[in-house]
Amino acid sequence: MKKVEIKELSTQDLRDRLEQMEKDYVQLKINHSVSPIDNPAKIRKDRRMIARVKTELRQRELNNK
Repeated sequence: MKKVEIKELSTQDLRDRLEQMEKDYVQLKINHSVSPIDNPAKIRKDRRMIARVKTELRQRELNNK
């Protein structure tokens, strides 16, 4: 998902996706600690995507006030 795609989504969609992404991220970290995954760069990619979504949600929150 790119920045443009994130901005096009509604706030509720972003919250739903963020919740799912965080669950997937935690599961990925657990799986990686038990047995190394094939592509460890995916952990960093997922963490940064979560940060992008949180940033967009925060910007919307500040703009609405």
